Amino acid sequence: MDKIRNGWFSEISNLWPGQCFSLKVKQVLCRDKSEFQDILVFESTNNGTALVLDGIIQCTEKDEFSYQEMISFVPLCIHPKPEKVLIVGGGDGGVAREVDKHPLVKEIVQVEIDEKVVAASKKHLPFMSKGFQSPKLTLNICDGFEFMKNHVNEFDVVITDSSDPIGPAVNLFTETYFKLLKNALKPNGIICSQGGSMWSELDQLKQTMDNCRKHFKTVQYATSSVPSYPDGQIGYVVAALEEHVDLKKPAFRFTDVQIEELKLRYYNEEVHGAAFVLPNFVRKVICK
Repeated sequence: MDKIRNGWFSEISNLWPGQCFSLKVKQVLCRDKSEFQDILVFESTNNGTALVLDGIIQCTEKDEFSYQEMISFVPLCIHPKPEKVLIVGGGDGGVAREVDKHPLVKEIVQVEIDEKVVAASKKHLPFMSKGFQSPKLTLNICDGFEFMKNHVNEFDVVITDSSDPIGPAVNLFTETYFKLLKNALKPNGIICSQGGSMWSELDQLKQTMDNCRKHFKTVQYATSSVPSYPDGQIGYVVAALEEHVDLKKPAFRFTDVQIEELKLRYYNEEVHGAAFVLPNFVRKVICK
């Protein structure tokens, strides 16, 4: 069920062949199997508590804030007035935690397919799952595809916090999914989806970007550093319904006081712009 051997968890997957990332396990907190995936939560010696789904690390306590803040605040700060936000996935509660901090957000709707991930996170990842306590949040345990078919022209921002394109998340990278995202948005809508690593998933990233461009007029890829993810890096497919939207320049800017009060540890205006600066080998493949 999991890949713990001799006191170490090793993340071995065909998505990044020939390499793996390992964490020394201090204590296993949860082993479970849902209708959709294997669930493992353990306390590591150096990275704190870790959540693993189908053998792939979703977050560790040490560095989760980089991913959660960037996938949330990049799209939220691009939109001039993100009052109603949809989160697809995000069963650990981290994205809800961050979206709740944005002062312009009034309503958060979340759809997560696996209630056992939510339950495990509430029990073992309180630093993440406190997002579920937001009074702005309505959590729905259901399929995101089916939900969006019945919710058209409702949201200012949609954030897709998915696992990698295997298992229950595989459909969240398809052209059909981006069409549903487009229909779910109000005019001037913005989306942000987990986009994978530019180092080991570049072909998959290109396909995802191509799928997105069939329905969105402005599409770019942003990155952040997350040491416990494959290659130490993760990316985000960021898109706007309208043309000529400068995704690199936030319409909303946190003040230094807000950054301190909201305990933002990664995201700021300079990081926002820099996240879209890509190396040549990536630009050559995915930029148009």
